[in-house]
Amino acid sequence: MYTRLLKPPKNKSFFLFGPRGVGKTTYLKYTFPQALYFDLLDFETYNHLLARPSRLAEQIPSNHKDWIIIDEIQRIPDLLFEVHRLIETYKYKFILTGSSARKLKAKNVNLLAGRALTLYMYPLTIQEIGKDFSLKSSLLYGHLPAVFNEEDKQKYLESYVTTYLREEVQQEGLTRNIGAFNRFLETASFSQAQIINISNIARETGIHRKVVENYFSILEDLLIGEKILPFQKRAKRRLIRHPKFYFFDVGIYRTLRPRGPLDSPEEIDGPALETLIWQEIKALNHYLNFNYQIYYWRTVQGAEVDIVLYGEKGLIGIEVKRSSLINEKDLHNLEKFKNDYPQAKCYLIYTGRQYRFWKNIHIISIADFLHILPDILINNKVNNINILLNQ
Repeated sequence: MYTRLLKPPKNKSFFLFGPRGVGKTTYLKYTFPQALYFDLLDFETYNHLLARPSRLAEQIPSNHKDWIIIDEIQRIPDLLFEVHRLIETYKYKFILTGSSARKLKAKNVNLLAGRALTLYMYPLTIQEIGKDFSLKSSLLYGHLPAVFNEEDKQKYLESYVTTYLREEVQQEGLTRNIGAFNRFLETASFSQAQIINISNIARETGIHRKVVENYFSILEDLLIGEKILPFQKRAKRRLIRHPKFYFFDVGIYRTLRPRGPLDSPEEIDGPALETLIWQEIKALNHYLNFNYQIYYWRTVQGAEVDIVLYGEKGLIGIEVKRSSLINEKDLHNLEKFKNDYPQAKCYLIYTGRQYRFWKNIHIISIADFLHILPDILINNKVNNINILLNQ
């Protein structure tokens, strides 16, 4: 098991959300070995508590002082009323995991009114993987923990897509037409790291645009897809206002993305590179409390910066290129962004090996960038990149 960066609170109940397969249960059982554990994926446990949530109290020993874990709490939202009562009455400490937020968004669901913090778990980061990190493997298979223990990594990912992204959606009753949802999943994979065009997806799949919008909401509620908004603060130009979309892990994206003789490597590998950068930033931003908001930037003329980070620690623009050689033309988008936001620190990430600083832009290999990313996000060491790379 890899050591995770997530730091749980010491004495306060918390929710732990994350897609299936990111390691929530393994992490909690290892970190809290004495905790009382209720698995709502277990048929007997689920039926027992669904019939009468107050039975939860009956199964907690009167002298219990340790944590209480309820896995997949979204399966019985009404159980949260009993959790709330037990926190108030007995000061119990709960850990409530969830792989879906859909049922918890319902109107009358009790989310404990601040009595529990909200944490997230993501696929493994490069810092967590350590010496087992391989850029080639990461771009092909992603960072779900189980991938690192599987001999046939692709078969595991295909199984994940089949048993979870499709069957789970059907079992939860999130859509009646699983065939349409399957077509949508494949078509949505072409939108990875791209601006969403609902009308085009609806036309290509033969699905009504309102249904397509609902399917994107399902992906977000299941925490397996996310939209990021365009950066619009103090804009000096006309900017695109539509969101971009990412599946949560590069391995899941590549498994969903159809491939054939007419698909060029650039069409698949480019979004894969950007996805790996995005998912790493997203995880570190949460685990290390950097508190950046994550955007992208694009003008109506087509100039785009793939990832923009904005927060108290500063403003960062990141452009990802699937190329081992960089010329002056490749810097144009970051230059335009830098002209509009002179205070921004800008990075062009590419597949070459050398580090350069050109036109106030850091040009750095993807492997080196991922290695020193925490220092870049801290944003007080960005002028010492040569030193960081030689550490």
